[in-house]
Amino acid sequence: MPILKVCNLPEKTLAFSNRVYVNQATFTELNNGKPPTGVDSTVNVSIRGSDLVFLAGIHNAVPGTDVAMNSQQRKCGSFILGQELSMSYFVPSSEVALCEIVIGADVFGKQAGAKYSFDVKELENSFFQQFGRQIFCSGQSLAMPFGGSNLDLRVESFVHISLDGDEEKTPSTRGQVLPGQTKITFKKQPHSQTNIFFVGGEGPARNDDLFRGDFNFEQMGIGGLDTQFKKMFRTAFASRIFPGLVKQLGINHIRGILLYGPPGCGKTLIARQIGKILNAREPKIINGPEVLDKFVGGSEEKIRALFADAEKEQLEAGENSMLHIIIFDEMDAIMKTRGSTNDSTGVSDSIVNQLLSKIDGVDALNNILIIGMTNRKDMIDEAILRPGRLEIHIEITLPSEEGRAQILKIKTLDMRKSDRCTAEVFNRLPELANRTKNFTGAELEGLVRNAASFALSRNIDGTNIKAVDTKTIKVEWQDFERALIETTPAFGNKDNEELRSYFSNGLCSFGVAFEETWNTLQKLANQTRQSLRTPLLSVLLEGAVSSGKTAIAAKLAGESEFPFIRMISPTNMIGCSESRRCQQLLKVFTDSYKSPYSIIFLDDIERIIEYTPAGRRFSNSVLQTLLVLLRKVPPAPSRLMVVATTSISHLLEELQLTEAFNITLHVSLLQNAEEYRAVLAQYAPNLTAKAVSDISTSLGDKSIAIKQFLVILEMVRAETPDEEITAAHFMACLTQVGF
Repeated sequence: MPILKVCNLPEKTLAFSNRVYVNQATFTELNNGKPPTGVDSTVNVSIRGSDLVFLAGIHNAVPGTDVAMNSQQRKCGSFILGQELSMSYFVPSSEVALCEIVIGADVFGKQAGAKYSFDVKELENSFFQQFGRQIFCSGQSLAMPFGGSNLDLRVESFVHISLDGDEEKTPSTRGQVLPGQTKITFKKQPHSQTNIFFVGGEGPARNDDLFRGDFNFEQMGIGGLDTQFKKMFRTAFASRIFPGLVKQLGINHIRGILLYGPPGCGKTLIARQIGKILNAREPKIINGPEVLDKFVGGSEEKIRALFADAEKEQLEAGENSMLHIIIFDEMDAIMKTRGSTNDSTGVSDSIVNQLLSKIDGVDALNNILIIGMTNRKDMIDEAILRPGRLEIHIEITLPSEEGRAQILKIKTLDMRKSDRCTAEVFNRLPELANRTKNFTGAELEGLVRNAASFALSRNIDGTNIKAVDTKTIKVEWQDFERALIETTPAFGNKDNEELRSYFSNGLCSFGVAFEETWNTLQKLANQTRQSLRTPLLSVLLEGAVSSGKTAIAAKLAGESEFPFIRMISPTNMIGCSESRRCQQLLKVFTDSYKSPYSIIFLDDIERIIEYTPAGRRFSNSVLQTLLVLLRKVPPAPSRLMVVATTSISHLLEELQLTEAFNITLHVSLLQNAEEYRAVLAQYAPNLTAKAVSDISTSLGDKSIAIKQFLVILEMVRAETPDEEITAAHFMACLTQVGF
């Protein structure tokens, strides 16, 4: 086993043979004492401590103590000039025989933008002639002249065959190319910026290099978007893996994708990361307003500049051009429906026209992928969204419970790796995902950040910061509990506090009529939550003024635990124009469709439509908006319950408003002594039994609204703070208010 020093090749042309060279005496020693049979004699030699096996040839210009290698061989084995290597004779066994080898190709001395086209069959024959029966390792580099170019080849992978039928042998880390038996697959090297195309061969061309190896969404910080990525892959990228097959099918690649949905759900995050997983040109990211220019024609010129590189490469490389990605963030800012803006310049319309001509004009490009992002899909010109342009529309919705668990796991990864959170936090992440209904990805990140801030404030004493031991600071479960109280999702229960104010004194189950109304409402809420066959359920609560309709509806909504609850009342619309009222109604209903199940509470619906009995005046625009929205079925799988209140349902029948509701429930007044006793027992527990009996008897069968009854009760208390309340006191106050 001779020990030889690494030296340079005596001639540069020898670099293309993938052989190492020694003099004749050293060759004989490596060949187990057998002298060479001719000038071109070779022997396989292995290097101790390395998987590399080289074919050794004879060149008498190499000193007897040296072995000559080219730069690629030295780089593969991490050898340096003058390094001593122990080399020995190597006999290939059946386990190194290859049935398939994948070779990545690039070009030495390549010119930017140059196009290289190689015939697969000729390249395969040349490879066998030059490297046939040689032994390679995965990742090994080779140099080969072909077609007037010097190719930089790299062994990407291989598959072994067993010549002796023994299938229990462990696959070797080496592989031998056997002419006539080994199938060779050529492809462009990953990350290569050269336009290399392989023509000929069997079957349609395949582009396995579209994706940069294995990628992990979790490591990229993306969670809860698996379904959207699958659709994006199927529609936009699958066809680009088989460009030859696409040509045979007679179809074109998808040129555009529109990502739309609520803010904070991951649209921009997808666009940022998409360039990291694709072997494409560096993505061009444009924020909508950046396109605008103060000079005439400047905005259109910026649009043309975005496509210039793609046009040039398609002209040079044709169908084999690399993919160019153009990302438009806040697309609705510049792609508004033509004719919708009132500016006199027409810049907005010109930008839309320019983009349309570039995507799908006379000289349509097939090597581009446009990704548009918006929160307002309805504002974008329809021509941009048709097939052939941005035809794939992917809604990035609020994450599901499983998606929220993925996001929370990603956002707490660093604190878990650095042991900055307790085990309880990690174990209860599924519970946290369940409790964060309607949170967007951005809001979940804010929740984690808020919990961390509570951990810091708990451990930091503002009077003596230097004395704090940072090693003891950890995020605990109680920090997340406090963060949940402070963090309110945009599509969550914003109106909870206002709703609770309407039933702060509780509800009184004063009789059979009330119990029937309340039980029916609860059953309808459960039906909305559970039944897939009733995606929309609308209920109108009608009754006299002060009969408790608002309190009943507010309690139903506030205690329903629906992830999305909104209250629309006349108070929110004071001073608003008709169009503004319609927009508010539309926004609330549209937002509710993003939640799995929702409740919308329309209080005093006659005030919302500005109904006035004198002359039958009302806002027709608001009325028509309500009629449409009350009949619009939410998109699956969303379910919506609408609860409205009115005191004049008989007057709204002519407007067809009452007909828009599925169910109408009557809220009754207090009407008999038993109902008065029930109210007094709950709201005046200190009254004597005689006083309760006397007041109930005195009222008899009179009908009083419960809110009016409670107001009179408080008047009596105020007038007789130190006296015992009697029936006379109560009836006197009743007379004073004109009852």
